[in-house]
Amino acid sequence: MLERLESIKKKFEELNEELMKPEVLSDVKKSKEISIELASIEDVVACYDKYSHVLSDLEEAKNMLNDKELADFATEEIARLEKEKEDLEHELELLLIPKDKNDVKNVLMEIRGAAGGDEGNIFAGDLFRMYEKYALKSGFQVEVLNAIDGTSGGYTLIEFMVKGKNAYSKFKYENGSHRVQRVPVTEANGRIQTSTATVLVMPEAEDFEVDIKESDIRVDIYRSSGAGGQHVNTTDSAVRMIHIPTGIVVTCQNERSQIKNREKAFQILKSRVYDYMSAKEEAETGAIRKSKIGTGDRSEKIRTYNYPQNRVTDHRIGFTTKQLDRVMEGELDPIIDALIKEDQIRKLAGE
Repeated sequence: MLERLESIKKKFEELNEELMKPEVLSDVKKSKEISIELASIEDVVACYDKYSHVLSDLEEAKNMLNDKELADFATEEIARLEKEKEDLEHELELLLIPKDKNDVKNVLMEIRGAAGGDEGNIFAGDLFRMYEKYALKSGFQVEVLNAIDGTSGGYTLIEFMVKGKNAYSKFKYENGSHRVQRVPVTEANGRIQTSTATVLVMPEAEDFEVDIKESDIRVDIYRSSGAGGQHVNTTDSAVRMIHIPTGIVVTCQNERSQIKNREKAFQILKSRVYDYMSAKEEAETGAIRKSKIGTGDRSEKIRTYNYPQNRVTDHRIGFTTKQLDRVMEGELDPIIDALIKEDQIRKLAGE
């Protein structure tokens, strides 16, 4: 492990030196590539530096045992440092687990109301507000890129970006079908209804990671529609963007400016194409991901939100909490931490 850590530290130093070269600083694509690689290993290097200092301090403390006046102090110091050394070794073991190269990135998310009609759309809105609160509490920024309001509230579709270091590493586990069990506001007889909303999670694609030619895109401009009032435009500003080679279609109509809608539509399209090409590459090379957590299909039921019992259950790891009210207020850490821990355990086991 020490040899591997030394190799990573050397790589970190080499990358920092390369990043400072004038020819690299003037090359936006190259400097971005190096910055992403640095970000992926800086936590390992920082932890290794702490570990190296502990080893040095431990050696000094052991030498102090020969001094009668300092022996008692040295014994206490050795016990403390041995515990710190053990903790850091465990942390390093986790940090050395092969990482998803996308973990450090911003994340593009899409939520759609699915089964349950209006109630599915309302639940999609609840999920968006839950993620927005969690993101803000975690120090991330949220930018809505596109939204289509549901007729009775919520959204039939909402697409948004969560920006911040390691955003994808937190949100990637949300990919799949989310099920809600509750009495809808529209239900006069008080019967519990089951509805669903689907969540799609993708890393934001960097320009150098996906090459989209202008000739491969068809852009249609049309008049946006909405629920009325301020949501209805009187000019042709809505944008439909089609990536011809893959057939991926993106629409954006939230901005009154056609230019801004085009910018946001392309931002979404870029990440969708990157996600599509990554999945295709995995299929062609026969690559098998180490963990199935967070990599399931959007149709896979991953979590149930039961309002009558104030319960949330994540079906992938059998995790249940009786604090649904707090979860919907953005207190997602217990669930996400449990998913990360299980993911680490599976990877350490070689699954």
